[in-house]
Amino acid sequence: MRGFSGATVAMTVVGIVAATSSVGGAETKSSGPDPALYEKTVGRAIQFLMASQSDDGSLSSQVGIGPTALAALGLLRSGRTADDPRVAKALKYLEEYTQESGGVHAPGSRISTYETCIALVCFQEANRDGRFDKIIREAEKFIRSGQWEESKGKDRSDPAYGGAGYGGKSRPDLSNTAFFIEALKSCGAGADDPAIQNALVFVSRCQNLESEHNTTPFAAKVNDGGFYYTCVLERQDEQRQTTDGGLRSYGSMTYSGLKSMIYAGLTKDDRRLQAAVDWIHKNYGVNSNPGMGDAGLYYYYHTFAKALDVLGVDWIEDAQGVKHDWRRDLTEELARRQQEDGSWVNANTRWMEGDPHLATAFALLALSHCRPK
Repeated sequence: MRGFSGATVAMTVVGIVAATSSVGGAETKSSGPDPALYEKTVGRAIQFLMASQSDDGSLSSQVGIGPTALAALGLLRSGRTADDPRVAKALKYLEEYTQESGGVHAPGSRISTYETCIALVCFQEANRDGRFDKIIREAEKFIRSGQWEESKGKDRSDPAYGGAGYGGKSRPDLSNTAFFIEALKSCGAGADDPAIQNALVFVSRCQNLESEHNTTPFAAKVNDGGFYYTCVLERQDEQRQTTDGGLRSYGSMTYSGLKSMIYAGLTKDDRRLQAAVDWIHKNYGVNSNPGMGDAGLYYYYHTFAKALDVLGVDWIEDAQGVKHDWRRDLTEELARRQQEDGSWVNANTRWMEGDPHLATAFALLALSHCRPK
């Protein structure tokens, strides 16, 4: 990340503390989670996913290939290899959904970009010997073709410009755009890649921050530095909208936005980055998805852990001035929520988190960023 140091940003912006922290006048080194608790929690999750796998290698195939790709990625990032029999079965299942277009999705899928982005990152993680080079190369071309930009009849003045949606001509949103940026980065794209810079235009318009980067009607209504789902409105549900027509910031989108901005090369001096970090300082927590309660909780845990890891910080200072070892906090919260069979499931079924395979995949991915040092 050119011109960016996670530790430097951490010490520059109020509310973030990197590497060490002074608590009660004494220097405290970040220890991360308890190793025994971490290994137990991760081990039980791996056992659940492996025991739940269908004969064809899939998990929750009735909702598409997403849970299988996310679960396989979680297993790979938790120490399993592409040659592990269960992982190999999942990868073979995903390979069967490779289309002539280069996409990796079910034929006619309405979420083709979303599924391809996740599958691409999974194949890249497994591609230690080049066995998936062709799939990755074609999948990258496919997702690039789905971005809203000039070839799709959009110029920079259009709110949709730079964004990515679920697939086809679907409305762009920050969640899918963050997956898109993540997928490009996994393929080696740098911050100066035109597709990532175009995506930054859209990401900036999804931030509650009035600036030259966001002149949409929503920018000044909340203006708290957090991020919302999309600036391209067809309709917004009441939980996402304020009474005056503003768009509520919430946790999973703010961490997605922060991570995307870092990948796009924003430096510690950029006001957008500073505002996002300040929002995190004011809304830190692992008991809920800030601004959304228990909706999308496990997706939140995934974006929370990934973004803070990318930011390069070990400690977060909350709004009350209490300093938190976020890796320890998150691991302990996930251990508390883990079911007897090793899974996680959200009682709030919004965004399909009532599916234990999806929730567990997100939790395992979150834990992959919490390893004890």
